[in-house]
Amino acid sequence: MANAKPPQIAIVGAGMFVRNQYIPRLSEISDLVSLKAIWSRSEESARGAVEIAQKYFPGVECKWGDEGLDQIIEDKSILGVAVVLAGQAQVDFSLRLLKTGKHVLQATSELEAALAGYNSISANIKPIWAVAENYRFEPAFVECKRLVAEVGDMMSVQVIIEGSMNSSNPYFSSSWRRNFTGGFILDMGVHYIAGLRMLVGCEVVSVSAITTHVDKTLPPPDNMSSLFQLENGCSGVFVMIVSSSSPKIFWRVVGLKGTLQIERGKHDGQHGYLVSFYGADGQCKNTFYRFSGVTDEFKSFIRDIQQASVKGSYHEAEPRMSFVEGATDVAVLGAMLESGAKQGAPVHVKKF
Repeated sequence: MANAKPPQIAIVGAGMFVRNQYIPRLSEISDLVSLKAIWSRSEESARGAVEIAQKYFPGVECKWGDEGLDQIIEDKSILGVAVVLAGQAQVDFSLRLLKTGKHVLQATSELEAALAGYNSISANIKPIWAVAENYRFEPAFVECKRLVAEVGDMMSVQVIIEGSMNSSNPYFSSSWRRNFTGGFILDMGVHYIAGLRMLVGCEVVSVSAITTHVDKTLPPPDNMSSLFQLENGCSGVFVMIVSSSSPKIFWRVVGLKGTLQIERGKHDGQHGYLVSFYGADGQCKNTFYRFSGVTDEFKSFIRDIQQASVKGSYHEAEPRMSFVEGATDVAVLGAMLESGAKQGAPVHVKKF
């Protein structure tokens, strides 16, 4: 395997996240993967993304429309496909690709309805369906998952999200997010729920939430305050404001023996997370971890599709990228939104 050529992948979608995140992050690991094609519904959009990608992957091909998608499907040299489309379209495209044997990396979306579709795929070797969730790969969360045991029995968990989704944000005018049930709360919130679940190491079993719509430039709801209970008996709060004039994002676990906090911020010009651990002696230890989750999840997906091509169905894919993990994130937030629509009535979180 040492002399094997890097696996070839394609990207289906050519929007802002592909241009601003996926292409730059793939360029960082161009020794591990080859980007063969980028597809979009329109030729103009596809060419715009390809123009950016050509700086790092000179041979990348431009594909668009039904014919271009068929060419990607029929290209046996393409092992995996990253599906980065509007939430409403992701599942249909992912299942179509999976049924033709392509391994798929998909952004979090309406996964519950698609589980049966994936499980019904009849193949000797079922292709990998990975859900992109970079929070489960961020070094800060990986380290804190290990550290959280040191706070002792949990007494309280707090997740405070004061976002900055205003007109200066490139995603503010995204039409599909505005026509998506749950709007920006769901689109943004699943990542913060993923961070919560990874940090506490157990599941959210029930929620009670109040939702409001204050900023009329945003789709409803744009504010949510939720009380949640974990299966270990600990309770916590999840507060999310889509757009605030003073953005702040942190997770905090208070235990009998200490407190652990992850706060998003900058250090020496780099974006990342400041991890603060307060021990029983009251002393605080701070460590900063820069963002690298998108790159690390790509590395994991690439390893998986390489191993699957060698070991077949005997290869166990990275559990942090399983569609069940992504569906559970959506289920927690969905329960909160459902409770909000019922004026705070308790709602149990669906299990998978």
